Amino acid sequence: MSGTNLSGNDSMEMKPIADTGLSVTPICFGTTTLGDMPDTYGYGVGEERAREALQAIFDGPVNFLDTSNNYGFGRSEQRVGDALRERGGLPDGFVLSTKADRDMQTNRFDGDRVRRSVEESLDRLGLDRIPLLHLHDPEYARDLDEVTRSGGALDTLFALKEEGVAQAVGLAMGKLDLMATLLRDRPFDALISHNRFTLRNRSASALFDDAHARGIAILNAAPYAGGVLAKGSNDMPRITYQPASDEELEPVRAIEAICRRHDVAPGAVALQFSMHDPRITSTLVGVSKAERVAQTLAWAQQPIGQKIWDELNALPYSNEDPEANRDYKPG
Repeated sequence: MSGTNLSGNDSMEMKPIADTGLSVTPICFGTTTLGDMPDTYGYGVGEERAREALQAIFDGPVNFLDTSNNYGFGRSEQRVGDALRERGGLPDGFVLSTKADRDMQTNRFDGDRVRRSVEESLDRLGLDRIPLLHLHDPEYARDLDEVTRSGGALDTLFALKEEGVAQAVGLAMGKLDLMATLLRDRPFDALISHNRFTLRNRSASALFDDAHARGIAILNAAPYAGGVLAKGSNDMPRITYQPASDEELEPVRAIEAICRRHDVAPGAVALQFSMHDPRITSTLVGVSKAERVAQTLAWAQQPIGQKIWDELNALPYSNEDPEANRDYKPG
């Protein structure tokens, strides 16, 4: 496998988001950590650190950034909006993705809540329209009927596209069985799945097959299994945001051992594993500081020989839900 050249400000091969007119780079930067979410990641991120990371993203070759209404209870969008205002608005050709979220106090997720969520996002971001808008985590709605019924959250999402408030619409969530059902019922332009297609877990593969065949742009998020494949099992003994036992970390340590023998960063193989999959339009990578932006671009172009891939592909992997026992914390 050969890497994509992402050095300096070189252009990247762009891929379309369905037939929406949007095209994106093979890397998308995510902003959960930049919203300061210590309950999820185990550490905080202050405003200046977030500002420096966002400016590094906007100064670089990636044209794709993802946020959400509820990341850090709005802090992520506010910080992205502040960075955009500092630069005079969204740069030409840059694709910003955000998400309509349920009411975090009541879990209400009806059509009115979707419109309110989008109004909040536009205000924080300082925009009058959203390039790519996802419905986010409908599995946590107080009543799924609020999402699926006539005039509910899904109807409203697609109405916002018709009204021009969103150029493209997607579905971003965890539970794959429900996701497959919702994707079949609507003409989504894109999807985001996280933690479910990595070196150690392939549970989203069948869903990716179906979505790719239907022309839905696949945005694969969290290729580092919540960060452990980037930071290392010793420094971050957590998998998909939960403390992990030695037994649970063993598949990660097997990957790390192969990488040590070949002098390759585990983060590089984890990132390129996703980037090289022909079904995947863009790989969504969270960053917590400016140095991580540069590191991601370096990992994307690090040479990785076929022998390493052969050894990694010989390792067992899971098809189980990696977040089945996750204690969800929005902060």
